[in-house]
Amino acid sequence: MKRSFIIIITLATTVFTGCKKYLDVNDNPNVPSTVSESLMLAPLEAATSQYITAGNGASLVNQWMQNCVPNQPLPNTVNYMVTSSTFDDFWGSYYVAIMNNLHLLNVQATANGNGMYAGISKILTAYALGNATDLWGDIPYSQAFTGVGNTTPSYDAQEDIYKSIQALLDSAIVEVNAGTGTTPSTDDYFYSGDMTKWAKMAYTLKARYYMHLTKAPGYTASAQATLALAALSNGMTSNDDDCFFPYTGTSTSSNPWYLHFFNTTTLTLSSKYVDSLKAHSDPRLPYLVSKAEGTGLYTGNVIGAGAGTLSDFSVAGSFYGGIASNVYVLNAAEAMFLKAEATYIISGYAAAQPIYRAAVAGNLLKLGIDTTSAAAQTYLSLRGTLTSANALQMIIEEKNTANFFSQEAYVDWRRTGYPDLKVITNNNVSVIPRRFLYPLNEISANPQAIQKATLADKVWWDN
Repeated sequence: MKRSFIIIITLATTVFTGCKKYLDVNDNPNVPSTVSESLMLAPLEAATSQYITAGNGASLVNQWMQNCVPNQPLPNTVNYMVTSSTFDDFWGSYYVAIMNNLHLLNVQATANGNGMYAGISKILTAYALGNATDLWGDIPYSQAFTGVGNTTPSYDAQEDIYKSIQALLDSAIVEVNAGTGTTPSTDDYFYSGDMTKWAKMAYTLKARYYMHLTKAPGYTASAQATLALAALSNGMTSNDDDCFFPYTGTSTSSNPWYLHFFNTTTLTLSSKYVDSLKAHSDPRLPYLVSKAEGTGLYTGNVIGAGAGTLSDFSVAGSFYGGIASNVYVLNAAEAMFLKAEATYIISGYAAAQPIYRAAVAGNLLKLGIDTTSAAAQTYLSLRGTLTSANALQMIIEEKNTANFFSQEAYVDWRRTGYPDLKVITNNNVSVIPRRFLYPLNEISANPQAIQKATLADKVWWDN
C-alpha cells in the first residue's frame, strides 16, 4: 500500500519540478522562493487525484464498503484491524500535500489578481476539506493554515466546516465566472482552463454537500434537497463535464487504482462486488472487473475467507483500473443521481424515475456501451424502474456503481443504510466503522478531546 505513495513522490519530483522548487523547505539562494500559479496548479491536481480520489484512504474506505479485499490472512484492514498510526499518512496527505498548498496558491493568486486560479484553489479546497471532514468529523480549518505561529490549531465543529465549504464554493463561482487575470491552460489537467466547467464542478459540489445533511441535526431532507436542486440547475449535465486526471501509463504517471491492485499489494475485488454485477447481468462488468489471470473468470475474493491463490481473483477492470486509465475526481453521473434523490425526496419516486433512468443510461454510454443493445435494454428494464418501496435503494446502489470507488459511497451508506453490508467481525471491533480514527501524529502534536473518538462513533451529520 506504500507503493503508490512512493510513486506519487516520484511524480511530484520528476514531472512537476516547478512544484518541487516551490515546496522545498530549504532556503536555497539558487532557487526562487516563489513560482507562478501555473507551476503550482498541475502538481496540486495530481496530488488531489492520487492522495484523495484514489489514495490509500480511498482504498481503505472501499474495503470497509466491501468492494475490495486484501488477499491476506485475517484479521486485516478489511475487518477493521487499524490503529491511530494507520491514519498518519492519510492526514498528512490532506493537510500537508494538498490543503496547505492550495491555501498558498489562493493567497498568491489573489495577491496577483489571478482570480481564476484563486477560484480553482477554493473549489479543490472544498473538495479536499469535504472529504476530510466526512472521514474524521471535527477537524482543523479556520486556524489550520496560519503558519508556524500556530502549530496547535483548534478544531472546527463539523457543522462549521460545512458552512465553510459552501462559502468557499460560493466565492469560487464568482471568481471563475469573472475570469480575471491569467487563464490556466495546459497546467490545468482537469479542465484546460475552461471556467464554465469549473463553475459546473463547484455547483455540483454544493449539491453534494447539501445532500450530505439530509439527516443532520437541525436540518431537514426537503430543505437540503431544494438547495441541491437549485445548485444542480447550474451543475454538471453530461459526461463531457466530468473532472478527471489523465495518466499516460508510464512509471511516473500510473493510475493509482492500477497500483492499488498491483500484484505486490494483494488487493483484489470482493465477491460481493463482482457477484452483484453478475447477478444483475450488468453490461459494465467487463469494464469494471478484469478476468482472473489464473482462471479467466470473473471471480471476487470472499471477504472473511482469508488468503487464497492471488491469480484466482479479479482486480479492477480496464476502464478504471488500467495503468493509463483516468481517475475521475467528480462525475456528471453523481450530479444526475443527486438530482434523482433530491427529486424523490421532494416529489416522489415517479418524478425521480426519468432522471434516474437517464443517469443509468448516461453511465453506460460513458463506458462505451450502446444503450440500444439488447444487453443494455435488458439491464435498464431490470434496474431502470423505481417504485415506492425501492427508490432510495436503487438510486444509491446505481450511483455507487457509476461513481467507481468514490468515497461518496461511504457517506451514502452512513446516511441511507445502502448498500446493505454485513459486519466482518474481529476480536476488537463488532460494527462497521462510522469514521476514521484521528492519527497518532496529530494526537501527539495537537491533542484534542475529540481525538478519543472510536471507529464506532458517528460524525455530526450521521444522525
